[in-house]
Amino acid sequence: MKKKSRAPAWLRLRGLTAIAAALGMPPLFAHDFWIEPSIFSAQPGQRIELRLRVGEHLAGDPVLLDAVRGRQFVMQDAVERKPVAVRVAADPAGSVTVSRPGLQVIGYFNQPARIELPAEKFNAYLKEEGLDSIIALRGQRNQTDSSARELYARCAKSLVLSGEPDESGDRRLGFPLELLAERNPYTLAADQLLPVRLTFLDKPVEGALVMALSSLNPAEKLSARTDRDGRVQFQLRASGMWLIKAVHMIEVSEGIDADWASYWASLTFALPGESPAPAKPAANNTRASSDLVGSSVPRPALRDARSPRRTPIS
Repeated sequence: MKKKSRAPAWLRLRGLTAIAAALGMPPLFAHDFWIEPSIFSAQPGQRIELRLRVGEHLAGDPVLLDAVRGRQFVMQDAVERKPVAVRVAADPAGSVTVSRPGLQVIGYFNQPARIELPAEKFNAYLKEEGLDSIIALRGQRNQTDSSARELYARCAKSLVLSGEPDESGDRRLGFPLELLAERNPYTLAADQLLPVRLTFLDKPVEGALVMALSSLNPAEKLSARTDRDGRVQFQLRASGMWLIKAVHMIEVSEGIDADWASYWASLTFALPGESPAPAKPAANNTRASSDLVGSSVPRPALRDARSPRRTPIS
């Protein structure tokens, strides 16, 4: 029997404690998770309210935080990183004050939670998120009709501009899975591409499906597969908030009550101006999402996201 690859050290450490604390959480798995700031343009001294959302097509339920430790909720500028002031069981979930001009990088990462999905739901979710290698691996092992035990973690970022835009760009926060905008999106002209890089444990992820959604038309997803350096490019023609997202999955080591671990990366920012033309994916490495994404996944019950309910999560 083939030995499973070892999980990252950060997952093995604190793993059982974090998982046990998460068992009472509702199944928010297989929904997008993102940070939604109250404003995307702020001045030094101005406070930003930070909402956490879980849902689909940029229609999300509020996520409430508890007092449990084991998460990172931070903002980093050109000089320092500081914690977000968390509000327990409240929406917005936190706030932070801008100290200086430049691009403000806000991030949220939580220790893994656990879920078990029946085969039909797990296979459909793998297809929707473009996790073809996991589909193939399960097929080779005759596991396609088997349920799956999974740990999942959220690695969310948001970019807020303070002052005039310059060439200072996104910054790494050290999350296991991380999307990095390699150009400041607030400096993009209408005909310019936004390069984005996806890394896992600081190494590029090749072949991952990355999607971009606009708040003006979230059903029209742009999609691209990362190249060998973990890079994709998108031409974002629409104004308003954008969500870029990706999922990466690995096997976990023996001794942990799960078969797989997934990491959900997201990046939000806002583009100003009029947007008469629909957004388009960059040429060469992108295809329409209908070519890559399967039918909608049967998901754990959530109320209609347009009638938000409060959803607890650590």
